[in-house]
Amino acid sequence: MSLPPEKASELKQIIHNHLLKMNIHGKIQEVLAETVRNDQGPAHRSLSEADFLRALQRRGIIDDVMKDLHFTQEVTADAEMGSPSKPATHFVDKNVTHLEKTNIDPSRRYLYLQVLGGKAFLEHLQEPEPLPGQVCSTFTLYLHFRNQRFRSKPVPCACEPALKEGFLLEIHRDGTGEGGKMVDATTMLSMCDPVQLVLIKTDTSSETTLVSSYFLDWRTVLSSPTGKTCFAVELMGVGSECKVPAGVLTVGLELYPPLTETLSTDIISTQQSLERQRTAEKERLFLVYAKQWWREFLEIRPSHQSKMVKIFAQDENGVNRPVCSYVRVLRAGRLLESPRQAARFVSLLAHEKAPVVGGGGGKQEQWCTLMAFLCRGKGDCEDHATLLCSLLLGFGLDAYVCVGTKAKGTAHAWVLTRGTDGSVTFWESVTAHRYLHRAIDPDAPPLAPQPKPSSPYRTVGCVFNHHTFLANCQPSDAVELCVFDFQNQSRWKAMSEEALKSVCAPGSTTSLAPLPPLCAPSLDPAAASNQLELEMRYLVSEYRKDLELATVWDDHLSYLLSSALSAYELERCTGVSCGNEEFQDAVRRAVPDGHTFKGFPIHFLHRNARRAFATCLRSPFCEEVVCCRGDHVRLAVRVRVFAYPENACAVWLMFACKYRSVL
Repeated sequence: MSLPPEKASELKQIIHNHLLKMNIHGKIQEVLAETVRNDQGPAHRSLSEADFLRALQRRGIIDDVMKDLHFTQEVTADAEMGSPSKPATHFVDKNVTHLEKTNIDPSRRYLYLQVLGGKAFLEHLQEPEPLPGQVCSTFTLYLHFRNQRFRSKPVPCACEPALKEGFLLEIHRDGTGEGGKMVDATTMLSMCDPVQLVLIKTDTSSETTLVSSYFLDWRTVLSSPTGKTCFAVELMGVGSECKVPAGVLTVGLELYPPLTETLSTDIISTQQSLERQRTAEKERLFLVYAKQWWREFLEIRPSHQSKMVKIFAQDENGVNRPVCSYVRVLRAGRLLESPRQAARFVSLLAHEKAPVVGGGGGKQEQWCTLMAFLCRGKGDCEDHATLLCSLLLGFGLDAYVCVGTKAKGTAHAWVLTRGTDGSVTFWESVTAHRYLHRAIDPDAPPLAPQPKPSSPYRTVGCVFNHHTFLANCQPSDAVELCVFDFQNQSRWKAMSEEALKSVCAPGSTTSLAPLPPLCAPSLDPAAASNQLELEMRYLVSEYRKDLELATVWDDHLSYLLSSALSAYELERCTGVSCGNEEFQDAVRRAVPDGHTFKGFPIHFLHRNARRAFATCLRSPFCEEVVCCRGDHVRLAVRVRVFAYPENACAVWLMFACKYRSVL
C-alpha cells in the first residue's frame, strides 16, 4: 500500500512524537551501553545491527512501542499536543478546545515548537501536592505567531509545572504573492516576527492573573545542522515585578522539513544585531523629536504642564512605548457584526486596575499588549479603550483614544468618534455606553440656551490613534468646553505623522508587539446556560432548605423568562429595547388571578455559580424572591449565556416567583 506524500509525512510526525513521548532515545542508549559491556572481553566481536535489535526485543522495548502506538484521531491529537494521559489532579477547564487533526502541507515550511516542562516557579515552591479530585490553580500557556494563535491545556500550578505541549506553527510569506511557496533560510532570517508566549494563572475561583509575557526569537534554529534546537527560556514577571524571574520553560524548536542549507550563527547574530540597532536609532530619533515637540507645547501656555498629555506608556514588561503603537486597525472578520457589537464585546472583558504591592494609593501604570489583554480576559481602562478604538477603526470609523479625567479627577481613557457631519460621540469602553458630545459656547450671551453635559468625563488632555497624536491646547481642557476640530492648529497641536509612522507603523521596528487576530468562542452557549441553571437551582433549593422552606419549580415560568433575558442583551448590544410587551403578556397569562409575580434580573461577566448567587443575595429584591413565603409558592430561574469572541461571556440570570396573595 502506498501513501500520498502528505499522509506519509503526517504518519512520520505521529511516530516521531510518540517516540519522543516514550523517551525512546534514552532507553536505546541504556540497552546499547549494557550490550557493549556484556560483549567486552578477549574474544569480543563487533556489534551488528541484528544483535542490537535482538537486545531491544529481549528488553521488551519494541513491544512497548507497538503496544501503545494507536492511529486513532484522539490519540494523534494527544500525541501532537504532548499531553499526559492521566492528569495529576482535577481542574475545571471551562474553555475546552477540541483538538483537530491537521493535514500537513508538504509544500509549506513549519516550525514545531515544543514546551518540554517548566521549573523554578518559586512562588509555588510551598504549593502542596493537590489531592485527586481537588480543584486547584492552573497555568495555561498561550502562543501567537504570524496571525496564528494556540493555547495549551491547563496544568496544576507547581514549582515545576508539567507544561508539556507541542505547537505546529506555519511559516509563510506575507504580501509577496508567493504565499504558496516554501520559504528558504534567507527569507526566514528576514522574518523578525517573534513568537509571543503569555503565561496565565487561573485560581480556584476562575480569577486570571498575568504571570509573564515573553517574545521568543525563534531564528536560532536556522543555524542547527539537524534542524532542531533546545534551550531554556527565563520568563520575567510583569508590571512592578518585570525585573524578577517568574520561572523557566524548556523549549524545543524543530523545522519541518529540515533545511538543506543552514546559516551560520554569525549571520543570524549579525542580522539580530542590525535589527536592534535600527530599532534603537528610530526610537532615539523619535524621543529627540518628542522632547522638542513637548517644549514647543509648553511654550504655548505654562499651564500645559499640568495637562494629561500621554506620549509614552509602559507595557506589561516595563518597556516604554509610544501610545500610538497600542492602537492598530483591527478587523474581526465574521466574529463581530457592527461597531456597537464590538463595544459590547470590549465591555465584557472585565475591568481591573494593574495590581500594586503596598499602599499609598498610587496607580501602577501598565498598558498591556493586545495578546496579554485578550489572554487574561481583563485589564484597565486604557486596555479597553485601545482595543475598542482598534475595532472601530476596522469598521471604518474615524476613532481616537482620549486621555483625561472623570469625576473627582480620576485619570481615565475612553474613545471618541467623529462623524462626517462633524458630530462627536464618546464611547465608554468599560460599559459600552455612548454619549453625544455638544460643546458649550463660553462666548454665548448669558441667557442663551446651552447643552447640558451628558458624559461623565471632566477633562481631556490628548487624543490619539494609530497614526495621529494631538494635544489639547485650548484655554480650558474641560470636556464640556472642548471643540474637537482637529484641523484647527490653534486648538490642537499635532505630532508629525511621519515621526509617528517611523516607530508605530506595523513592521517599522522589531520592538513592536505583533497584532493577534481575535479567536472565535469555543464555548457552547446552550450547554453553558443549562449547566449554570442547574447549579443555580441546586443553590436556591439548599438555601431555602436551611430556612426550612420547600422549593417547587415551575418549568413553564422558567422558560418564559428567556425572552426577557434575550431582550436585555439585545438592548445592551444595539441600544434599542424590544420584546418587552410579549414577555409581559406571557407572564400575565402564566400567573393566575389572585397571584403575585416577582422577578429579579441580574448580569454577570463570569460563569461561577457560587460567586453569582452570593452577589445576588446582597440585593434585598433578590432575597425577597429567593426567600419567598406564602401560599402556593412556585419558583423559577433562567440563565442565558451569550458567547462573544475570546470566550467573553454576557451571563444573564433571572430569579422569579409567583404566589397567592393572602391578606
